[in-house]
Amino acid sequence: MKAKMARWAAVIVIVAGIGIYGWFITRPEPVEVVVRPVARGRVEKTVSNTRAGTVKACRRAKLSPGIGGQIAELPVREGDRVKKGQRLLELWNADLVAQLNLAKKEVREARARKRAVCLRAERARREARRLTALGKTGAASEERTDRAVTEAEALQAECAAAEASVSTGAARVAAVMANLERTRLVAPFDGIVAEINGELNEYVTPSPIGVPTPPAIDLIDTSCFYVVAPIDEVDAPRVTVGMPTRVSLDAFRGRRFMGRVTRIDTYVLDRERQARTVDVTVRFDSPEALPPLLAGYSADIDIVLEVHPDTLRIPTEAILNRKHVFVFDPKEKRIVKRRVEIGISNWDYTEIRSGLEAGEQVVLNVDQPGITDGAKAGLRSGKRP
Repeated sequence: MKAKMARWAAVIVIVAGIGIYGWFITRPEPVEVVVRPVARGRVEKTVSNTRAGTVKACRRAKLSPGIGGQIAELPVREGDRVKKGQRLLELWNADLVAQLNLAKKEVREARARKRAVCLRAERARREARRLTALGKTGAASEERTDRAVTEAEALQAECAAAEASVSTGAARVAAVMANLERTRLVAPFDGIVAEINGELNEYVTPSPIGVPTPPAIDLIDTSCFYVVAPIDEVDAPRVTVGMPTRVSLDAFRGRRFMGRVTRIDTYVLDRERQARTVDVTVRFDSPEALPPLLAGYSADIDIVLEVHPDTLRIPTEAILNRKHVFVFDPKEKRIVKRRVEIGISNWDYTEIRSGLEAGEQVVLNVDQPGITDGAKAGLRSGKRP
C-alpha cells in the first residue's frame, strides 16, 4: 500500500514538474520598453509649415535690356561681385551714339545762334531807349524812334525763339540718351551675378507681353535673406506679425536660427487639392550671425504661439490619441495604461495638466508589438530612466 502511494506521489511530482517546465518555456517574454521620466520644463505651442519653405534674397533683379539687339559688351561673368551702377551688359548702339553726338552739336549751334541774336536784341533795346528819350526832347523824329522800338521788339522775339530752339535741342539730346540707356544694363545694387543668358554677338530679344523669357542677367544681393514658408489655412488666424520663429535649414542640420514673422499673405493658395495654405515671411533676428546662405535653400519654420516656461511635460511621442499614456511600474515590472489631460504641445514635448506625477516613467516606444495595459516589461538595454 505504501509502495503504491509512493508511486502515485512520484507521478504527481513528475506531472507537476512537466507542467511547470512547460509554463516556464512558453510564458511570454517581458516587453522591452524605452522610458522617460515625467519632469518639469518649457513647453511651447507652435505652428509649422506644411511644405518646405524657401530662403530668398531681400533683393534679386532679373535684368534684361529694354530693347532687342546684339550684345556688344559683356564685362562680367557668373559669380562676379558687382557694385551699384556698374555696367553689366551693352548692346550694339553705334547709331544711337552718332545721333547723340549730332544732337549735342546741334544744341551747341543753337546756343551760339541764341547768343548772337540776343546780343543784337539787347543792343536794339538800348538804342530804342535812347531814341525814345531823345524824342521826348524833340532831338529825334517820331518815325525813327518807332522804327527802333519795332526792331528791338522783333530781335527780342528772335532771342526768345533761339532760346526755345536750345531747349528743344536739349530735349532731343535727353531722348537720344534715354534710348541709349535702354541698350545698357547697370547693377541697381551691390550683388553677385548669379546667371547670364547670352554671349558676345548673340541677339537679345525682349519678352513679349505675357510670355516670360530668361533674363539676360540674374543679380542677387547676398547681404540680406529671409524665409517664405506656407502654413495651413487653419493655423493662419492664430499667427500675427512679430511672433518669434525658429528656422531650420536642411543645409545646416542640427542648427536653428531665430527670427520673427514680418508678413502674412492676405490670400490663400490652393496649389494642391485639399491643401490650402497661406505664405508667411520670416526675417532673421541676427543676420550677421548666419552662415553663408544661398537663395533657394529649403527651410522649415516653427512659429511660437504660446509658451509655458515651467510646467509638467513628457515627450509628445508618448501620447496615445491625445488622452492616454503607458506608464512603466518599476516595482511590478508592468505597463499600466493611464488617462491624462494635456495642455499645449509641439513636436517635442506635451504639457500634462493631470494624470501623471513628476518622476513617473512613461513609455516612448508605444507602437511596439506587445505593449499593452498590464503587460510584463523590462527596460531596453542601454535605455535607463
